[in-house]
Amino acid sequence: MTKKVVVIGGGPGGYVAAIRAAQLGAETHLVEQENLGGTCLNVGCIPTKALLHTAQLYHAVRSGEHIGLKCESVTIDWPALMNRKQSVVRRLVGGVGGLLKANGVTVHKGTGELAGAGRVNVHGAKEEVLAADAVLVSTGSIPVKLNFPGADLPGVIDSTGALSLPKLPASMVIIGGGVIGIEFAALYAAMGSKVTIVELLPEILPGIDSELAVTLKQSLGKEGVVFMNGAKLDSVSQAAGGLAVKVLVGAEAKEIVADIVLVAVGRRAFIDDAGLEASGVTLERGRVSVDANYQTNVSGVYAIGDCNGITMLAHAASHQGIVAVEHALGHGAAGHGQPIVPACVYTHPEIATVGITEDKAKEQGIAYKKGVFPLAGNGKAMIDEGESGFIKILAGAKYGEIIGVHMIGPRVTEMIGEATLAMRLEATVDELVTTIHAHPTVSESIGEAALAVTDEAIHWPPGMKK
Repeated sequence: MTKKVVVIGGGPGGYVAAIRAAQLGAETHLVEQENLGGTCLNVGCIPTKALLHTAQLYHAVRSGEHIGLKCESVTIDWPALMNRKQSVVRRLVGGVGGLLKANGVTVHKGTGELAGAGRVNVHGAKEEVLAADAVLVSTGSIPVKLNFPGADLPGVIDSTGALSLPKLPASMVIIGGGVIGIEFAALYAAMGSKVTIVELLPEILPGIDSELAVTLKQSLGKEGVVFMNGAKLDSVSQAAGGLAVKVLVGAEAKEIVADIVLVAVGRRAFIDDAGLEASGVTLERGRVSVDANYQTNVSGVYAIGDCNGITMLAHAASHQGIVAVEHALGHGAAGHGQPIVPACVYTHPEIATVGITEDKAKEQGIAYKKGVFPLAGNGKAMIDEGESGFIKILAGAKYGEIIGVHMIGPRVTEMIGEATLAMRLEATVDELVTTIHAHPTVSESIGEAALAVTDEAIHWPPGMKK
């Protein structure tokens, strides 16, 4: 008998889960109230990177005299840039729709509401009730809103608004120095906006290797980004030159005037009106509680992606969707094991990281060895103007198994897959050392960082710190 699966939410968790369910022979229905692809494709990862691509090219060309480029009249065509961003999004949204159709998934336009195990009410142009053997909740997340005087003023925006501004702002204050805030800082600074970041914590990018964060902060500082750490937003008010942002640094009050104030202090699970509590699903601190297979306490009801708050990344949501569907359809998610999830920051230079950080290893008392290879010793990185970066490998002290890899430099977001696979296969430093990397590439620095664990890097002097 064919099983029936209903997925609520068509983001990177939901649509991937729906396709996998269909591949496994289930009658599959997906409920989505807006565009397919979710936050990531429509107002997150994809449009942000489309804008960053143009911003970084613009900055490179404008400052390119030292590499033999002389351009005197390069300007940003803001409407054309917005159109290009939307064109990329539209093509990918259409691609997701085509994939779902090709796999026989029925898409329902509307809001999905869980009505107990095995039942979903669809509220849309027409009301529907879908019965299912398994329901996957994949409703994603929304930006966290702060309550402060002036929060509703025109020009005070969230990350969604920052992707569709009517014109390039001359100045911007960003509240929050996490990944979202830092990427927007890099984006707008590269296009010439004066950017100030206000962050409550002592440093930016909490959770990222601290040496990476410090290096990126220095790099962005050279591009004109101003950082106010240990600072708290107090209020925003109208001013003659735009918006006056009052910030408290200890007991001292400071004021910054800017055209735009971007509030980027994180995201929260979006489970409003999803019928979870009424259906008996356990929630914890505003997120859906799940087990190792992403099943809730209600049998046959799963929650994947940002709504469970485990790892709020698009690729983590996709992985969770596959695990959940395979479990629901009796495939047991064999071979998945403990997920090893990489994370990337698409600034210039890029950051990519996987596994435990050095700070966490120390905090948890994990014995480790460390190898660091500065990209100043790599020819391709030097050509790409990334010699200020480095690659750090952490390995278990006893067996040399790789427990963390942290990179900052050009193309590292494309290189982190090797490190993730190495950890997935429980590879050791020796196995990285004996892997032949192509030359000239930035990726050959991974082998050098592995050699550096025993202070045997070929292209860096022994004992010399980065």
